[in-house]
Amino acid sequence: MKTIDCGACPLRDCEPLMSHDEDQIDFLRRFKAGEMTVGPGTQILLEGSRTPQLYTVLEGMALRDKTLEDGRRQVINFVMPGELLGLQGGITGEMAHTVEAVTEMRLCVFRREDMWVLFRTQPELAFNLTWIAAAEEHFLGETVATLGQRDGTERVAWALVKMYQKLVGLGLETRGSVPLPFRQQDLADALGLSLVHTNKTLSRLRQRGLADWSEGRLKIPDVEAMADLAVTSAEGPPQRPFL
Repeated sequence: MKTIDCGACPLRDCEPLMSHDEDQIDFLRRFKAGEMTVGPGTQILLEGSRTPQLYTVLEGMALRDKTLEDGRRQVINFVMPGELLGLQGGITGEMAHTVEAVTEMRLCVFRREDMWVLFRTQPELAFNLTWIAAAEEHFLGETVATLGQRDGTERVAWALVKMYQKLVGLGLETRGSVPLPFRQQDLADALGLSLVHTNKTLSRLRQRGLADWSEGRLKIPDVEAMADLAVTSAEGPPQRPFL
């Protein structure tokens, strides 16, 4: 597999992602340790482990989840291209959650030990890491509000709208739909709902013509109507940095 040069990174063409200037690209060429490809089901990061590496997702999707001692699982969020994996473990030492590939994935690899070089010599990129951490905190706050205040239908609508908008922004829309390779059980575990409740809610949304998630693809004909149902904004996500 030929390694992609940072100057030709496909993520630079994604509208929601902020591009790097030439000095930053030169630094990232040196900072990048390599690339790796993993298959579906691969645990990229494991809860409780110490990882020497961080990753940027170039292609593919994954799940972040946390498992209780009795085996119950909470899906924290759905990982998509452009996201940074392992930042939490890179700061605190041990991973507090697992990241598992759902599709084949291509990842940029960075060494955790090199993070101090980035902080010392690249203040703008260091600020980008702070931005990424702040954005994750904001998203987790919105997730808590969803689990605590939105009803089941609103939860499902909220999750589908957010994922749809993100994937459209990444340029993954084809003929009015986006790839969504997750299972209904994954969505249920993210939203604190039973699989039966989730399945019935998805069926009602499909019958109302609001959303159709089938055969690994999601179609939302009227994003504004779905956003109204979810009690959220119809605007897409703001631009964000990436490594």
